[in-house]
Amino acid sequence: MLVSRRLLLGSALAAPFLRPAAAQAAHAVTLLHVNDFHSRHEPVARATGAACRPNVECLGGSARLAGGIGAARAEAAAAGRAVLAIDAGDEFMGSLFYTQHRGAAELAVMKAWGCEAMTLGNHEFDNGAANLARFVTGADFPILAANIDTRAEPELDGKLRPWWETVKGGARIAVIGVTTPETPQLSSPGRNLRFGDPAEAVARAVAQIRSRGPATIILLSHLGIGADRRMAAEVAGVDVIVGGHSHTLLAPEPEAEGPAPLLVEGRDRTVRIVQTGAFGRFLGRLDLDLAADGRVAAHAGAPVPLGLAVPEDARVAAIVEEFAKPLAETRRRVVGALPAAMSNTECRRGECALGNLVTEAMLARIPGAEIAITNGGGLRAGLPGGQVTYGDVLTVLPFGNTVAVMGLRGADVLAALENGVAQGVDAGRFPQVAGVRFVWTPDAPAGSRVRQAEVAQGRQFVPLDPNRVYRVLTNDFMRRGGDGYVMFRDRALDPYDTGPILDEVVAEAIEEGRFASLREDGRIVAR
Repeated sequence: MLVSRRLLLGSALAAPFLRPAAAQAAHAVTLLHVNDFHSRHEPVARATGAACRPNVECLGGSARLAGGIGAARAEAAAAGRAVLAIDAGDEFMGSLFYTQHRGAAELAVMKAWGCEAMTLGNHEFDNGAANLARFVTGADFPILAANIDTRAEPELDGKLRPWWETVKGGARIAVIGVTTPETPQLSSPGRNLRFGDPAEAVARAVAQIRSRGPATIILLSHLGIGADRRMAAEVAGVDVIVGGHSHTLLAPEPEAEGPAPLLVEGRDRTVRIVQTGAFGRFLGRLDLDLAADGRVAAHAGAPVPLGLAVPEDARVAAIVEEFAKPLAETRRRVVGALPAAMSNTECRRGECALGNLVTEAMLARIPGAEIAITNGGGLRAGLPGGQVTYGDVLTVLPFGNTVAVMGLRGADVLAALENGVAQGVDAGRFPQVAGVRFVWTPDAPAGSRVRQAEVAQGRQFVPLDPNRVYRVLTNDFMRRGGDGYVMFRDRALDPYDTGPILDEVVAEAIEEGRFASLREDGRIVAR
């Protein structure tokens, strides 16, 4: 019987026990995995991913991640197990470290903890192909992207691989990488890259790998948990999927969304899916006993919280300290205070106080504006209660987006709200709003989920007029059609994308204290 046991956390990472397999295993391998680190080089609050504060449980940070990986490597070696350490993407974007250094800090840390292969997340493209090319060129590990056609992009052509293979503990292991095909809508890859169907790309790679003999195939997937489940069920030949993108924690933890690993019966074998949430709060570990033909005979292990019991790696701590030096003055500047913390946990699911703060700040900043809409997925962390620094604000809004202004007919505003809820909850496009309120039905057909929309008129709300032109605010990424908001791109009247920088707008609002006590008020209702 297949078995999965939780790793015990003592002074270091304790090795899990594997129940003997029904068939004799030929090889023993430990898989260490990371996903959606998002430039969180310093510890973060366990609950929100915001900057660590006193009296709050904090996890992670690059030094502790490296320390955990080092301890796990040593334990695996002592147990006679070979180790493979891999990353499922979205190392970029999420803190001042990325804003300042554009991937150099992430690359230095990944080299230090010994990354052996990585697939690309959508955020690796946030500053274009040239910026990503610098990262790829500097990497001493393969960057895998089976479903990205780079032939028309000279910055990246020939620098990415569809798959890579290695030998660990006598076992042939092949790793395939795929990136969400929605990257052009979620990020800024430019016009020259083509993102193909991940399932087709994986099937091609599996056929190539299998044609060369037995192997254990690991899919590094930056597609999200839903797509990973479909991939496991529909594409033959994959043994393990190391996922990312959806920030799903599969672990024996109270906040987890599923077991570790998640088992899916595929066309020709049971597929194990693992994912560690986000922000380096957990280190993924999956111990595999492999048969001679590459199939998994048994497994154990689960993501482990990287708390204070895990020792920091001194070398990586020094790397982070060096990259942090230019950030200190900016991040320490106090912009104001909040009476209570504002989490981003619910901002992809419904109304959240943080979304209200951001959109109300936008609306107050632009004279004559009537409606503000921003994407819940763009709020990358929560804000702490008490003193708020500019660094905290930049962690919430790390993209350097500007406030975009446009005229938009009511019918197109309604279409934007429909787009925002089209994928239901847990989607990055979920709309946070000000100046408008709406009721939606999650289980209604996409395109008819918004049942009622009203616009503020003084202290009252009146029905949205489909024929009237409203002065609407969003961020420049969404105005260009990002997250599926093509109506902002195609239907905007006299758009202006280079308004004030969004993080400065929010910092100013906190400094002025106008929205310090802002709470949820029923502007988004699901029923």
